[in-house]
Amino acid sequence: MTGPQAAVESFLAAHGWSAAARRPLAGDASGRRYQRLLAAGERALLMEAPPPGEKPAEFIAVAGLLAKLGLSAPRVLAVDAERGLLLIEDFGDDTYSLLLDQGSAPAPLYHLAVDTLVHLHRHFDAGDPTTAALPRYDGALLIEQAALFCDSHPAPIGKIGADAKAAFVAAWRTPVDRALAVPRSLLLRDFHAGNLFHLPERPGIAACGLIDFQDAGIGPVTYDLISLLQDARREVPAEAAASAMARYQAAHPELPPDDFEASCAVLAAQRHVRVIAVFARLAAAGKPGYSVHLPRLWRLLARALEHPALADVRAWFARHAPIP
Repeated sequence: MTGPQAAVESFLAAHGWSAAARRPLAGDASGRRYQRLLAAGERALLMEAPPPGEKPAEFIAVAGLLAKLGLSAPRVLAVDAERGLLLIEDFGDDTYSLLLDQGSAPAPLYHLAVDTLVHLHRHFDAGDPTTAALPRYDGALLIEQAALFCDSHPAPIGKIGADAKAAFVAAWRTPVDRALAVPRSLLLRDFHAGNLFHLPERPGIAACGLIDFQDAGIGPVTYDLISLLQDARREVPAEAAASAMARYQAAHPELPPDDFEASCAVLAAQRHVRVIAVFARLAAAGKPGYSVHLPRLWRLLARALEHPALADVRAWFARHAPIP
């Protein structure tokens, strides 16, 4: 046996898991693959995250940062960095998505997730030298990510020309500056129900298990809150979203309400246009399941664009890409 499979077999053998039963787990939009390993009553996950496309080193670094703050990131049990192979702690199957689909009450889960963000934003030190390599989600990067929309041609939008794209970028500059008027902290970037686990045997905020944070950086505190409460993949009940938002604001009375609300609206719109672009590309590449989420994303985008801070962006859509 040669190639990647041989490397996996060698890695598992070196760390005592060669005899483990294996079960592939469903993947996501990335190139990572996961297998659940079961042996002698123990379990772990094998993560295959081959560089350069994937970021195993970043996953390990951010997991360490989160653990230092008392948050539940998977423990890294063994690593082959060159091949992108990791053995990590297995949090089980109780994702927020699964629990909500099975009828769990949403408010306690979303409140726990918000409490996790509150703890993170209070205790993370952006000046810590170990964070120096993390990307900064500043205005330039946020606009660059939003501009993916102009290159994806999501249906029913046709090709967006160079002049229209330049106008798109210009329309975002003032709103994004407004979005950055809130404090910055560790931004996990994909903080949503599919990436959160309920670990009820752990106390307090440790009961919220975190995964998929290898793209983390330093950015506005409102980004992950919006990722959670305006989920691209599922409808969040309005009452649960409102109470969770109020819970976060109550924990941060120093945040001016106008700045906070404007930041939430702008980052909601920024995130939705980027995700529309990503999901449209995935659907066009033979993954039609992602197209199911596009109507929700368009609705969420339209709602975000109602905020006065996004007047120029709203006008751009009205002229160049009317929302379906």
